[in-house]
Amino acid sequence: MIQPFTSDPLRWVAEDGQPIRELPARFTPDVLRGLHRDMVRAREFDRKLVTLLRQGRTTFYAQSRGMEATQVGLARSIQVGHDWVWPYYRDHALGLTMGVPLLDLVSQCLGTNSDPSRGRQMPHHFGAERQNFVSISSSIASQVPPAAGNALAQKYLGVGEITVCTFGDGATSEGDWHAGVNMAAVNGAPCLFVCENNQWAISTPLRAQTASETVHVKARAYGMPGYLVDGNDIVAVMEVMSSVAEEVRQGNGPALVECLTYRVGSHSNADADAEKNYRTREEVALWTGRDPIARVEGLLEHLGHPVSAEERADLIAATHREVDEAVRQAEASGQPDWRIMFEDVYADLPVHLREQAAFLRAEQTGGQA
Repeated sequence: MIQPFTSDPLRWVAEDGQPIRELPARFTPDVLRGLHRDMVRAREFDRKLVTLLRQGRTTFYAQSRGMEATQVGLARSIQVGHDWVWPYYRDHALGLTMGVPLLDLVSQCLGTNSDPSRGRQMPHHFGAERQNFVSISSSIASQVPPAAGNALAQKYLGVGEITVCTFGDGATSEGDWHAGVNMAAVNGAPCLFVCENNQWAISTPLRAQTASETVHVKARAYGMPGYLVDGNDIVAVMEVMSSVAEEVRQGNGPALVECLTYRVGSHSNADADAEKNYRTREEVALWTGRDPIARVEGLLEHLGHPVSAEERADLIAATHREVDEAVRQAEASGQPDWRIMFEDVYADLPVHLREQAAFLRAEQTGGQA
């Protein structure tokens, strides 16, 4: 049932929640409620972080509202802690669902002492060792070549792992993307490339990025299968991702999956007036009506297990309390000391850095040793 290079996105559930093909047995009401909970938690984390940004308590944040089914579905389709993930900068829902502690995420965004990277990385650019979630980078598509290299190492070591590399549609216009995908394809590396196609690279639409009708068809040029999936249908995302990940794991080489979704919010805080500057209200309203959370709620109602307004309100309130407590703990941990600038890079600090550290120490102590 899961065929590459389809002209229409693969889907299992219509926008109103009605199944359009037989629902796989594993999607019981309890499982669907768990997925619904994950998506609501991701969205409310997103909402709270935007608030912290506007309060001046962090300096950068990239929203992912509307993309929850793609990221949560991917997280539930791989072997967390076994497989490796090379993410892009909008993947907090992916990280949260994989089990990255919310306190770590909040601390990283605030740059406090409880941040695992101790404030030395740009906000919202987290990594997680336990989950094999590689630190995020802002440089577009820069994660693709090292992800291919990571997958090559997995192949040579025979460890049964795969590498998952995510990126937005804008990354496919970068040379790094083509170099990395080609390297993985030529060497048969176990790499699952996932395009979270939210259709806008900041203010540049997909049609201005490529003459290809879709992203997934680019896989043909590299001799790998390409799949197009409705990224707002979490059942479709999980069915396709699980199947393709297993094919990759079995040694059949890399694959490309394009998840067609939409970034409802702005690109980041540097792009606060998306609708005014480059998108129409009609376009945003159209995609808001294709909301992935509402789709799962419609499916649960169809199955006779509706999510009540009270239940959803309780989920939202619980996430807000969780984030508020994480903020309290993060801020209570204090700000990192200036000395960490000179740590964790060199075993033996070079002379010029010792001199700089001495200069700063004198500045801090008023010239006293």
